[in-house]
Amino acid sequence: NKKAFVELLFWKSPAAVREMTEGYGSLREGEGAGRSRVPPWTPQEEQELRELYWKYKEVEGEDVIAAILAHLPAPGRTRRQVVKQLVRL
Repeated sequence: NKKAFVELLFWKSPAAVREMTEGYGSLREGEGAGRSRVPPWTPQEEQELRELYWKYKEVEGEDVIAAILAHLPAPGRTRRQVVKQLVRL
């Protein structure tokens, strides 16, 4: 690549560097930062999350997120995903 020196002038993420070294289009194969690994929240899961939040938000001395995770019917959700979704809602 004759113009690679121009690309070196700007900050690169590890995924962009990998794409530069392995060839452009390598990220389109479903690997790297461009791919979302978090399954989207369904409307039913969002409703359940709302209900659990309103149920456990007033309980003193208990971690609200831990209580929600314990009673959330969708397995595999992390604490960060639940907090992010609650903020979004």
